[in-house]
Amino acid sequence: MRYDSRLPRVLHVLLHLDQMDEPATSSQIGQMLNTNAAVVRRTMAGLRTRGYVQSTKGHGGGWTLAMPLTQITLLGIYEALESPTLFALGQADDAPSCLMEQAANAATGHALKQAAAHFHEALANVTMADLADDFATRLAAR
Repeated sequence: MRYDSRLPRVLHVLLHLDQMDEPATSSQIGQMLNTNAAVVRRTMAGLRTRGYVQSTKGHGGGWTLAMPLTQITLLGIYEALESPTLFALGQADDAPSCLMEQAANAATGHALKQAAAHFHEALANVTMADLADDFATRLAAR
């Protein structure tokens, strides 16, 4: 199964951007993430639309944070990435005629909705500043 790792990868990039004195080019970020600059630009465009990052063109240009880490929640970043699917589970048929399948779909659908709500709540309660603090603690413990 293929996993969507954009969220932790983007969080990683944002932490680096906070520590950089100059803008990071799409190529630099691509090297950091082992991907190409076009993928970086597409991904970062959603963050720019939400106001989390800004970009400047030309020599000396690149990506920078547009707001402090304290104002960026993990939920906001998740939503800027267009809320990737959380689970590989799903219903076999959206409108089954079998009442047993309807019961099975209702039970699993309810559980998935609860899990997604819990995930969203957990992300909403964590800021990028919290991740930066966690990094600092890990670095100090080394």
